[in-house]
Amino acid sequence: MKKLIIGSVAAFLFTALIYQPTLVEIIKLRTFDALVQTEEPTGATVLLNLTESDIQNEGGWPFPRERLAEIHVDLLNAGATSVAWVAVFSEPDRFGGDNIFARALSYHPSVIAMFETEGYKEIPQTEGTVILGEDIGGIDATGVTQNIPILRGVALQGIVSAPVDVDNLVRRMPLLMRSPDGWMASFGTQLLKAVTGTNTYVIKTNANGIEEVRVKQLNPIPTDTFGRIWVNWIAPHETSLDKMDVEGKMVIVGTTAKGILPQVSTPKGLLYPHQIQASFVETMLHASNKSMPRIPQASLLYEMLNFVFGVLLVYLFINYLGVYLGIIFSALAIGGTGVLGYMLIQRGLLIDVTWTMISQFVVASATFYLNYKEQYQLRQLIKKQFEHYLDPRQVKRLQENPELLKLGGEKRYCTFLFTDVRGFTALSESVTPEEVTYIMNKALTAQQSAVEKYDGLTDKYIGDAMMAIFGAPLDLENHEDKAIECAKQIETNMEELNIEFAEQGLPPIKIGIGINSGDAIIGNMGSEQRFDYTAIGDAVNIAARLESGTKAAGVDILIGESTARNACSALHLLPPIEAKGKSAKLQVYTINHKVKQ
Repeated sequence: MKKLIIGSVAAFLFTALIYQPTLVEIIKLRTFDALVQTEEPTGATVLLNLTESDIQNEGGWPFPRERLAEIHVDLLNAGATSVAWVAVFSEPDRFGGDNIFARALSYHPSVIAMFETEGYKEIPQTEGTVILGEDIGGIDATGVTQNIPILRGVALQGIVSAPVDVDNLVRRMPLLMRSPDGWMASFGTQLLKAVTGTNTYVIKTNANGIEEVRVKQLNPIPTDTFGRIWVNWIAPHETSLDKMDVEGKMVIVGTTAKGILPQVSTPKGLLYPHQIQASFVETMLHASNKSMPRIPQASLLYEMLNFVFGVLLVYLFINYLGVYLGIIFSALAIGGTGVLGYMLIQRGLLIDVTWTMISQFVVASATFYLNYKEQYQLRQLIKKQFEHYLDPRQVKRLQENPELLKLGGEKRYCTFLFTDVRGFTALSESVTPEEVTYIMNKALTAQQSAVEKYDGLTDKYIGDAMMAIFGAPLDLENHEDKAIECAKQIETNMEELNIEFAEQGLPPIKIGIGINSGDAIIGNMGSEQRFDYTAIGDAVNIAARLESGTKAAGVDILIGESTARNACSALHLLPPIEAKGKSAKLQVYTINHKVKQ
């Protein structure tokens, strides 16, 4: 049973690891958040924040497109390698400055945003892509809001999206997304394209999905199977309209004014869309660095192997090293798992060990508890079973060395007798608890005396029921007839007892009796911690079913066919009865004088 319980617990935890329910995934993601090492900015990007003060100085938002053109040109003149606007210009400028802004955008490769929305207003132009492998994987864009034609004709458009994980935090950003017509690049990916001057993207796939994305002049960017990378939340340098410290840098422009664009929840707190895109770009620029966070495509396999090895290790420690050494080594194993996970994550390999550590602790605790419970119960059981007929020193020795007691049984052909008090619930409700106890003690004593008279063994009491064995542990001739005579004697004893109850003003009781013969395994049965001398087998079960069927059959005693076949007693054949767990009806008998006419 212990192994079954531990196995079930381990199987449940392992299944949770495989299928990643919400709780497991959140634990995993939060572990990564805590342990991922944030890199220093590359210096290739800079954030230009249009603050609330800036917007007030300009007379409100949106700025006139002519003013945006001035800012754009000023940035280029200040040495910016490219300018990317995290803003969508879906409507014409109310001041008529679209041509001026378009001209400014055309001076140098620039990027403007498309915000992901529900449903396409117009399918944007897709990007030229080269697929190395099968065209599989990727994330479908739900829809986009595009810029007006004059602007998207001179600037690159990139999707600004904020895909969230199960805990509603943004962590993973796609480099490209699918549209009905093909692939569309994300905002950050378009910025890299603008800087490098490439016209296409290369998507390398494998059997699982996307493996990496390549932008000309840059190292390949490893991704997950959906074409996403884990954002490292690198905070680039910031500048302002007054300073414009942008020499040799890609400038990402966005607003931090309240009420214009919503902030998005991330592991680093609430961030504005352009701040997220800046960290996204910085992460891609670091992509060739092996220390950058990435989830290996075989991460689940690694986690499964780590789980099996780690959990098995603590189970063996607790089971075979004893209490103190088992606890010490299990603690070391759990700690070692944690150190391994920390080292992997610090090197950018996002392989979760937190669930393995939790599972190790649960399995170790469950194993320790069950072992302790087993040992305690075994010592108590040994004392209970043997203290009355063994020397105390011998009992103590057995408690200290339980292995001296061996489980075992033998196959024997015996007769089994079951009794049960009819209407026990009603009886309990009609008298006091003290009277119930008195009645049951008297009834079981009367039954016990009958069993002893005919050389049977009272195996156990089960509430108001009793089980007896005829033919074990000692051989007994004609045990079928002995059991039948015992049943008759029980009836006689109960009749006499009911007269006594009547004199005391107590209600009478009736007994149902089932008898069956057959092969069974008899001996010390149970676990290594708890066992009794008893019998198990189909013949035993049938005897119990016969007792349950007495009331429906209209008799007090039901005898199975195997018993009747070898008995010399005069019996009466009854119609077959149905029995729980048996597809075919059982042929049954009763004693002649109890057949109701």
